[in-house]
Amino acid sequence: MSLTTQFYTMIAMIGMGSWLGAALDTYGRFLKRPKRAQWFVFINDILFWVLQGLIIFYTLLSVNEGELRVYVFLALLCGYAAYQSLFRTGYLRLLDVLISGVISTYRFIAKTIYLLIVRPLQLLIQFLIVLALGGFNLLTALSKILYNILLVLLKIILSPIHWIGVLLWKLVPRNLKKLLVKYFYNYAGILRKIKNIKYVIIKWWKKISKS
Repeated sequence: MSLTTQFYTMIAMIGMGSWLGAALDTYGRFLKRPKRAQWFVFINDILFWVLQGLIIFYTLLSVNEGELRVYVFLALLCGYAAYQSLFRTGYLRLLDVLISGVISTYRFIAKTIYLLIVRPLQLLIQFLIVLALGGFNLLTALSKILYNILLVLLKIILSPIHWIGVLLWKLVPRNLKKLLVKYFYNYAGILRKIKNIKYVIIKWWKKISKS
């Protein structure tokens, strides 16, 4: 391995050590270990370290074709230490600013969508519901009015017929009246007997069907 390749490898691994420190802080900032279940933290830790190992190995592969030397690990430690001592405080402040900016942007977009799209749709739906209920109530009131008008008209139309029937009934001879009344009561009695027979037959059929 040439000196140039070794130099590039050292620089790359120092950068990856700093990257590893920043990734650890970012990961801890989003994971929030005290609020998570242990199994969830365990799985995420494994995935995190596997991903970081792949990134470091890919960088090493690109620089010196994946050759591992002792100075590679020393360079990683130097980069990590440099991050902890020089860049960590500034990076955490920048990370907080970025997170706050993303959250504020998300809230602004969500509020804008709510005010421009969701809220107008809610008002439109409420207006349509009120309009439908008002139309239904109006139709109900109109139907009641029409029903009352029809009743009055029927009474007006049928009242002459009623009075004519009363006058005609008064003109009917008394013997004929008695005969008609007797026939009416006989007919009503026959209907009651038929109804009673029907109930007896139904009761008899139920007894037969149960046995």
